[in-house]
Amino acid sequence: METTTLTTRQIVGTFLDFYRERGHQLVGDATLVPPPGDPVLFTSAGMHPLTPYLEGRPHPLGRRLTGVQRCLRTTDLDEVGDDTHLTLFQMLGSWSLGDYPGEQSLRWGYELLRDGFGVDPGSLHVTVHHGDPGSLETWQRLGVPVETLGEDNWWSNGPTGPCGPDSEIFIWTGDGPPTGTPSTDDRWVEVWNHVMMRHRRHDDGSLTDLDRPGVDTGMGLERMAMVLQGRSSVFDIDLFEPWTRTVSSLWSPSKLVYDHLRASVVVIGDGVHPSNTGRGYVLRRLIRRTLTTLWRDDPSRTLLDLPPEPIASTVEHHGLRIDPLYVHDVLVYEERRFASLLRRGRPLIERLLLRGPLTEDDYCYLHDTHGIPRDLVEEVLTTT
Repeated sequence: METTTLTTRQIVGTFLDFYRERGHQLVGDATLVPPPGDPVLFTSAGMHPLTPYLEGRPHPLGRRLTGVQRCLRTTDLDEVGDDTHLTLFQMLGSWSLGDYPGEQSLRWGYELLRDGFGVDPGSLHVTVHHGDPGSLETWQRLGVPVETLGEDNWWSNGPTGPCGPDSEIFIWTGDGPPTGTPSTDDRWVEVWNHVMMRHRRHDDGSLTDLDRPGVDTGMGLERMAMVLQGRSSVFDIDLFEPWTRTVSSLWSPSKLVYDHLRASVVVIGDGVHPSNTGRGYVLRRLIRRTLTTLWRDDPSRTLLDLPPEPIASTVEHHGLRIDPLYVHDVLVYEERRFASLLRRGRPLIERLLLRGPLTEDDYCYLHDTHGIPRDLVEEVLTTT
């Protein structure tokens, strides 16, 4: 497809303006930390802060909403480093709280992609759930190729709660005319998901109809920017430029390092500090994975050398109320703590390895006697 010169900021503005012109009220960007009582460690989807309203509670701003929400997903950690997955990302969303149906959402989505973002309709392909004839017929009337799938097009935010069939929109990113389908060719990149929130799943797995069915859509900002800016990776978009330009001059380029440091900045900015439990443990793992990657090639590398510009840029972009220098101090303090643990743990582990591969008893001994958990043992072995 032809690319545009839209920046990530302009993409956000175009999206939000489109929906506000259609009667949607703007909701604020909530922090990554859900309110007390929410069992989820981090906000992982744009709809998460709106869950009570999707289940039927009246929203003070009305029944049509739009916004952009920062999200963090640790389930994708092993995929970070490819061209499309990030630990931290922003989700552009639109919501109908019992107002208009899913078919209207799809028609508006097509209009925004075609007229607002300049996407060639010939570069689109969609998938729908086999039990959602309304979505299928809508796309067929619009002339967009459709692939009908099963559980891949059923969305839920967990084992219980609101759920329903979804329609995923893909854009062709390959050279030449589009070929295949989204399930057969990974050059089709998913950019937007429209979920028809029609059901509630209960503890026993059963489904009941929601009293007020709604629509929840989510567009990954960084992935959409990758497509519109004609980049081959989300790490090549304008949002990552302060990271790739400054960090690559220090250390050999690593997508995982860019990703984990950027995510750590926002997690710290939302009030989380490294610890051995909960959210703090997730942050600690992000920082340690970064350091393990850096030290694997050169043990002398240090976060002390990390320049202030990418941290400050990330703080500003997300509207965080925190001093970038403080964020840097947290990262460096955690590095020193990790380095101390490695110095203490490595000789212990090396002595055990003289007898052969580590056993479960060895892992228990290291944890119970020396306070070295299994994940740290594995990091010691990785950096040895």
